[in-house]
Amino acid sequence: MSGVPGVIIELGRRAARAQQRLPVLADVAVVVFLLAALLPGRVGDLVNTGDARLFSVALILPLLLRRRRPVPVFSLLVAVAAGQWLADVRALGDFALLVALYGVAVSQPLRHVALAYAVVEAGVVAAALRWGVDGPDTLHAFVGLTGLSTAATVMGTSTRNRRALVLSLQERAERLETERDQQGRLSAAAERARIARELHDIVAHNVSVMIALADGASYAVDEEPERARHAMQQTSLTGRQALTEMRRLLGVLREDEPGGQAREPQPGLAQLDALLEQVRSAGLPVAYESVGNPAPLSLGLQLAVYRIVQEALTNTLKHAGPGAG
Repeated sequence: MSGVPGVIIELGRRAARAQQRLPVLADVAVVVFLLAALLPGRVGDLVNTGDARLFSVALILPLLLRRRRPVPVFSLLVAVAAGQWLADVRALGDFALLVALYGVAVSQPLRHVALAYAVVEAGVVAAALRWGVDGPDTLHAFVGLTGLSTAATVMGTSTRNRRALVLSLQERAERLETERDQQGRLSAAAERARIARELHDIVAHNVSVMIALADGASYAVDEEPERARHAMQQTSLTGRQALTEMRRLLGVLREDEPGGQAREPQPGLAQLDALLEQVRSAGLPVAYESVGNPAPLSLGLQLAVYRIVQEALTNTLKHAGPGAG
């Protein structure tokens, strides 16, 4: 089983490396596809002359860096396209501007995206006016190129928003998981503190009673053997009671405990008589009086009252001795 986490971690690392390689491979594929379109016979001679191929290569190759440097790549392509327009050369590589525009829309704020879209639209108008043969052709070219640039911008913006949403959901899930773990640790610490208090109350009280009984039995063993025998019996009974209470308290921590096994309830006001009788048997004279009709109390409050009385009697036995009045 010790090797399973290592295998899972290694698989996660390989998946992360593969995910990092995918964008690079996609960019290479786009560049190769666009460069393949420049081969002789692929397109018309008008957009595939020698000068056109040079401009196309200059427009396509920078796309390899568009993910790491989207704005510089877009600016470089705009400058190359402007030089192409001034040289009056039609080139197929102008489609690289759409890919660069998409890269800006995916990674940059909206104001940068709007500016990039405006620059491309200005180039669309300039290209339509220069290379449109007549009115209808110019309008068709403008509408077609505008549609392509708008689609690239919308797709890029949509992808960026979707990635931001996924990232925010991941961060929220991680934050909720962290808060859940912290809450679990706080709950476990509170439960450990509660169990420690319960164990202290149980052990301190019962051990104090057992010590008092044992001391009394040792003093009376020669002169009053019957009283000593009774004290030892009470010591044994107190020890068994302490063991039972500890088993009950620690039983809630055992995950393998059978579900049908009954546990004794937490002590409450009804067990005060037995507690006082136990202390009396240790030689401490105790009396209490109940006045009026007792109001109904919750189990938690009854347990608190029981523990307070138990702690008070334990301290009396430990510090004042069995003969305290």
